[in-house]
Amino acid sequence: MKTFNVPIIYRSPLINAIKNKRKAGDKMKKDFTPTLLDLGALHIYLARHFGFCYGVENAIEISFRTIEENPGKRIFLLSEMIHNPQVNADLQARGVQFLQDTYGKQLIAFEELRPDDVVIIPAFGTTLEIEEKLNNLGIPTEKYNTTCPFVEKVWNRSDQIAKKGYTIVIHGKPKHEETRATFSHAAQNAPSVIVNDMQETLLLGQYITGEKEAAGFYTEFAGRYSVGFDVTKDLQRIGVVNQTTQLATDTQAIADYLKQTMRQHYALTDANIGDRFADTRDTLCYATNDNQTAITHMLHTAADLAIVVGGYNSSNTTHLVELCEEKLPTYFINSEEKLLSGKDILHYNYHTKQEIVSNDYLRAQEPVRILITSGASCPDALVEGVIRRLASFYGVENTVDELAARFEGNA
Repeated sequence: MKTFNVPIIYRSPLINAIKNKRKAGDKMKKDFTPTLLDLGALHIYLARHFGFCYGVENAIEISFRTIEENPGKRIFLLSEMIHNPQVNADLQARGVQFLQDTYGKQLIAFEELRPDDVVIIPAFGTTLEIEEKLNNLGIPTEKYNTTCPFVEKVWNRSDQIAKKGYTIVIHGKPKHEETRATFSHAAQNAPSVIVNDMQETLLLGQYITGEKEAAGFYTEFAGRYSVGFDVTKDLQRIGVVNQTTQLATDTQAIADYLKQTMRQHYALTDANIGDRFADTRDTLCYATNDNQTAITHMLHTAADLAIVVGGYNSSNTTHLVELCEEKLPTYFINSEEKLLSGKDILHYNYHTKQEIVSNDYLRAQEPVRILITSGASCPDALVEGVIRRLASFYGVENTVDELAARFEGNA
């Protein structure tokens, strides 16, 4: 796989040595057991896969290169480059301005742009409507486009089944940049509708079977269906794609339910199910899948707590937290600074959308066993910072350097 020129400030000698060693010993990525960092009084288990993915590194490389290649020009990001506060802050510190917030609210009017301005499309991609608006202003959208290839894969898959006459059902968070972009691309070629979760999928199923009157659809799915959507016709043949950072199990459950609904409603068999339900392959990105699988295996390890590092508005990171919460106390933080002490931790409750302080998160009995992972938009340097901060509470920070040297020597 291609390697990218990512700023050294995001790299970690420790994490890099660990990942290289694991990769060398497991080229086919079949071993999902975590990596143990034995620091004596502190045992840290690192997930087999975590951190920057292909799409994120691609976006970061393009963004920093764009800044270097355009001195003196005004440079704008359509919205957050990725859902990581440190990376976005670094770009802003270099003069990059955001045109929109993460939910699409305009921060700088498009009318203020000039043809000689540079506009970077973020890794999530953007809508066809915004692309057209920028192009009409004389700003080419293809030159500085960092859209993740795996997001584009979803768009291509949508296009393929649209050409066969299927309506596109998108499993995604309606307000997420990627979902908005995918909906725009899908709706260009076929009737499209967004479902956020299984609860909404159950509602959609009732419109497929006619249990609910068609008129109610336009209220319950307001703002999430394409122009001209005809619920009496457009739910007769469907296919499911997803926001690439959703839980794989959730997307699979939604697809399975809708497939079974079509099977029962139209009395279909395995031989003719394709007449009503598109055989869509999973469109979850490889990194999301690897990171989630690594979590499920890591949770077999006996531990006292889990720490997940990443941006609080990161969808893929939130799902890692969700998985960990099912098994043990889990703390969602975006930097080592949130480890206030060996007693107190400031962490994010994604249910209430608030940071809270928890006390006595580290047990007194040693060794303390901690599972650690991070989202696909989280720099490895942040994970190393968390490890070092935890090690400092036990006076074993120097041992981290010894471990890094040991892994480097064995890589």
